[in-house]
Amino acid sequence: MSSELALQYLLAGITSGSVYAIVAIGFNIVYNATGIINFAQGEFVMLGAMLAISLRDRLPLAAAIIVAILAVGLIGALIDILFIRWLRRPSVLRMIILTIGLSILLREAALHVWDEKVRALPYFTGSEVSSVRIFGAFISPQVLWLLGLTTASVVALAVFFRFTLTGRSMRACSANRDAAALMGIDTQRMVTLSFAIAAAIGALAGCAVSPIAQTHYDCGGPLAIKGFTAAVVGGLGKSGGAVAAGLLLGVLEAASVSVVPAAYKDAIAVLALLLILSLRPSGLFGRRDEARLKEY
Repeated sequence: MSSELALQYLLAGITSGSVYAIVAIGFNIVYNATGIINFAQGEFVMLGAMLAISLRDRLPLAAAIIVAILAVGLIGALIDILFIRWLRRPSVLRMIILTIGLSILLREAALHVWDEKVRALPYFTGSEVSSVRIFGAFISPQVLWLLGLTTASVVALAVFFRFTLTGRSMRACSANRDAAALMGIDTQRMVTLSFAIAAAIGALAGCAVSPIAQTHYDCGGPLAIKGFTAAVVGGLGKSGGAVAAGLLLGVLEAASVSVVPAAYKDAIAVLALLLILSLRPSGLFGRRDEARLKEY
């Protein structure tokens, strides 16, 4: 394999890995605040792109994306208010079934509204044929947008959780919700906010990747699986680990194309998930003692 081709595979892996990473971050935001694995996270990615595409006919591109992100954030908040908040200490199995059901509901609603057609947002800058040459490999300007938005999201969330009062309150809910409530923190509001932020982050990823990968009503499920894989491999609750694992998963997928048929590419994520769950349930960047403590 030539160095140019190897670099092209690497760039392709980083592109898809960035999407997996940002979906995994959405999983971690909700998990940190509630302990819930929200399997509807992939549908937020789909909804963000679909809404932006629909609004594009009436608004400038930037405005359509912003409105779509806010709308999907509101949908995320409503999911907590209508379906999650009224539950009292539900079991893990019950929450998995509930969020999978919500995922199916959102997907079928999208099918009813937008049908089965494949759609895409226009490139933020440049066009499909324009590309940047890097050491013999070619990369689309939209990929640079995707990488930039992923990096900006990670930095913004790190600043939010570490330096703002609301972010610290959400971290307190993650550490001990009962203690946080005793300190006067509105834990229900923090949980609702976590769903809203996770949904908005997913919508942003959907808008950024839509010009490259295109969007249809059924694209959220595979993204949820790969985002969940990245979250587990990186250690649930670890945003930095989720980014590293998402990029690693994307690169592994891209590299596998040179070894196995492209039809088997999606099996890489499932294989990685099974291996990590078998060998290191706490994830590559999680601590084993944390995994044991959460069993009790």
